[in-house]
Amino acid sequence: MSGRRDYYRDPSAPTANSLVPGGSALVIDDQGRVLMQCRADSGNWSLPGGTMEIGETLQQCVIREVREETGLDIEVTGLLGIYTDPDHVIAYRDGEVRQEFNITYLGRVVGGTIAVSDESIEVRFVDPTEFERIPIHDTVRLRLHHHAQGRSTPYLG
Repeated sequence: MSGRRDYYRDPSAPTANSLVPGGSALVIDDQGRVLMQCRADSGNWSLPGGTMEIGETLQQCVIREVREETGLDIEVTGLLGIYTDPDHVIAYRDGEVRQEFNITYLGRVVGGTIAVSDESIEVRFVDPTEFERIPIHDTVRLRLHHHAQGRSTPYLG
Protein backbone atom coordinates (compact mmCIF):
# COMPACT_ATOMS: atom_id res chain seq x y z
CA MET A 1 0.00 0.00 0.00
CA SER A 2 2.67 2.48 0.98
CA GLY A 3 4.69 4.52 -1.50
CA ARG A 4 6.42 6.23 1.40
CA ARG A 5 7.46 5.53 4.94
CA ASP A 6 7.91 8.15 7.64
CA TYR A 7 10.60 7.67 10.25
CA TYR A 8 10.61 9.82 13.36
CA ARG A 9 13.30 9.51 16.00
CA ASP A 10 13.93 5.99 14.72
CA PRO A 11 17.52 4.70 14.95
CA SER A 12 16.82 2.33 12.04
CA ALA A 13 15.88 5.21 9.71
CA PRO A 14 17.86 5.50 6.49
CA THR A 15 20.14 8.50 6.02
CA ALA A 16 18.53 11.47 4.28
CA ASN A 17 19.74 12.18 0.75
CA SER A 18 17.50 15.14 -0.12
CA LEU A 19 15.96 18.26 1.33
CA VAL A 20 12.92 19.72 -0.46
CA PRO A 21 11.01 22.82 0.70
CA GLY A 22 7.38 22.02 1.39
CA GLY A 23 4.40 23.50 3.10
CA SER A 24 1.04 22.55 4.50
CA ALA A 25 -2.08 24.29 5.73
CA LEU A 26 -3.96 23.92 8.98
CA VAL A 27 -7.47 25.01 8.02
CA ILE A 28 -10.25 25.16 10.63
CA ASP A 29 -13.96 25.37 9.90
CA ASP A 30 -16.47 27.33 11.97
CA GLN A 31 -17.06 24.28 14.20
CA GLY A 32 -13.37 23.94 15.11
CA ARG A 33 -12.76 20.93 12.87
CA VAL A 34 -9.47 20.56 10.98
CA LEU A 35 -9.27 19.97 7.21
CA MET A 36 -7.43 16.67 6.74
CA GLN A 37 -6.91 14.00 4.12
CA CYS A 38 -6.35 10.29 4.53
CA ARG A 39 -3.24 9.77 2.39
CA ALA A 40 -3.36 7.08 -0.28
CA ASP A 41 0.39 6.42 0.07
CA SER A 42 0.51 5.80 3.83
CA GLY A 43 -3.05 5.50 5.15
CA ASN A 44 -2.33 8.27 7.67
CA TRP A 45 -4.47 11.34 8.12
CA SER A 46 -2.52 14.47 7.30
CA LEU A 47 -2.79 18.18 6.65
CA PRO A 48 -2.98 19.04 2.95
CA GLY A 49 0.21 20.35 1.41
CA GLY A 50 3.17 19.53 -0.75
CA THR A 51 6.43 20.71 -2.24
CA MET A 52 7.30 23.91 -4.06
CA GLU A 53 7.60 24.19 -7.79
CA ILE A 54 10.01 26.57 -9.49
CA GLY A 55 8.40 29.96 -10.03
CA GLU A 56 6.11 29.97 -7.00
CA THR A 57 6.37 31.11 -3.41
CA LEU A 58 5.78 28.64 -0.61
CA GLN A 59 2.50 30.38 0.17
CA GLN A 60 1.38 29.94 -3.46
CA CYS A 61 2.49 26.31 -3.26
CA VAL A 62 0.32 25.65 -0.22
CA ILE A 63 -2.73 27.32 -1.77
CA ARG A 64 -2.22 25.25 -4.96
CA GLU A 65 -1.65 22.00 -3.07
CA VAL A 66 -4.73 22.47 -0.88
CA ARG A 67 -6.83 23.07 -4.02
CA GLU A 68 -5.34 20.01 -5.77
CA GLU A 69 -5.67 17.70 -2.76
CA THR A 70 -9.00 18.83 -1.29
CA GLY A 71 -10.91 20.82 -3.93
CA LEU A 72 -11.01 23.82 -1.60
CA ASP A 73 -9.64 27.30 -2.18
CA ILE A 74 -8.00 28.87 0.86
CA GLU A 75 -6.33 32.06 1.88
CA VAL A 76 -3.36 32.04 4.22
CA THR A 77 -4.13 33.81 7.49
CA GLY A 78 -1.00 33.16 9.54
CA LEU A 79 1.89 30.88 10.38
CA LEU A 80 1.63 27.88 12.70
CA GLY A 81 5.29 26.97 12.53
CA ILE A 82 8.46 25.87 10.79
CA TYR A 83 9.20 22.15 11.05
CA THR A 84 12.71 21.03 10.01
CA ASP A 85 13.51 18.20 12.44
CA PRO A 86 16.39 16.11 11.00
CA ASP A 87 15.05 13.18 13.06
CA HIS A 88 12.04 13.05 10.70
CA VAL A 89 12.89 11.50 7.35
CA ILE A 90 10.57 10.18 4.67
CA ALA A 91 11.71 7.25 2.55
CA TYR A 92 10.15 6.89 -0.90
CA ARG A 93 9.96 3.79 -3.05
CA ASP A 94 12.33 5.33 -5.63
CA GLY A 95 15.20 5.58 -3.10
CA GLU A 96 14.78 9.21 -2.14
CA VAL A 97 15.07 9.77 1.61
CA ARG A 98 13.91 13.28 2.40
CA GLN A 99 14.66 15.22 5.58
CA GLU A 100 11.58 17.07 6.80
CA PHE A 101 11.28 20.67 5.68
CA ASN A 102 7.75 21.95 6.20
CA ILE A 103 6.32 25.35 6.91
CA THR A 104 2.76 25.04 8.17
CA TYR A 105 0.48 27.97 7.50
CA LEU A 106 -2.90 28.72 9.02
CA GLY A 107 -5.68 29.21 6.52
CA ARG A 108 -9.37 29.56 5.93
CA VAL A 109 -11.65 28.34 3.16
CA VAL A 110 -12.73 30.97 0.64
CA GLY A 111 -14.34 28.71 -1.98
CA GLY A 112 -14.47 25.36 -3.70
CA THR A 113 -16.07 22.03 -2.80
CA ILE A 114 -14.41 19.16 -0.93
CA ALA A 115 -13.18 16.50 -3.34
CA VAL A 116 -10.88 13.49 -3.06
CA SER A 117 -7.73 13.55 -5.22
CA ASP A 118 -5.57 10.68 -6.43
CA GLU A 119 -3.34 11.38 -3.39
CA SER A 120 -6.08 10.68 -0.87
CA ILE A 121 -8.64 8.09 0.13
CA GLU A 122 -10.85 10.55 2.01
CA VAL A 123 -10.94 14.32 2.62
CA ARG A 124 -13.01 15.97 5.32
CA PHE A 125 -13.01 18.27 8.31
CA VAL A 126 -12.03 16.17 11.33
CA ASP A 127 -13.26 16.92 14.84
CA PRO A 128 -10.32 17.08 17.30
CA THR A 129 -12.09 14.47 19.46
CA GLU A 130 -11.34 11.96 16.66
CA PHE A 131 -7.57 12.52 16.63
CA GLU A 132 -6.81 9.72 19.08
CA ARG A 133 -8.86 7.20 17.08
CA ILE A 134 -7.44 7.74 13.59
CA PRO A 135 -3.92 7.08 12.28
CA ILE A 136 -1.96 10.35 12.33
CA HIS A 137 1.84 10.51 12.15
CA ASP A 138 3.54 11.93 15.25
CA THR A 139 4.87 14.94 13.33
CA VAL A 140 1.34 15.90 12.26
CA ARG A 141 0.13 15.34 15.81
CA LEU A 142 2.79 17.84 16.91
CA ARG A 143 1.32 20.47 14.56
CA LEU A 144 -2.20 19.72 15.80
CA HIS A 145 -0.95 20.05 19.38
CA HIS A 146 0.71 23.38 18.63
CA HIS A 147 -2.56 24.66 17.17
CA ALA A 148 -4.57 23.42 20.16
CA GLN A 149 -2.19 25.32 22.47
CA GLY A 150 -3.31 28.59 20.89
CA ARG A 151 0.31 29.71 20.63
CA SER A 152 0.84 33.47 20.25
CA THR A 153 4.01 32.94 18.20
CA PRO A 154 4.89 30.39 15.53
CA TYR A 155 6.78 27.22 16.42
CA LEU A 156 10.38 27.42 15.19
CA GLY A 157 12.03 24.04 14.96
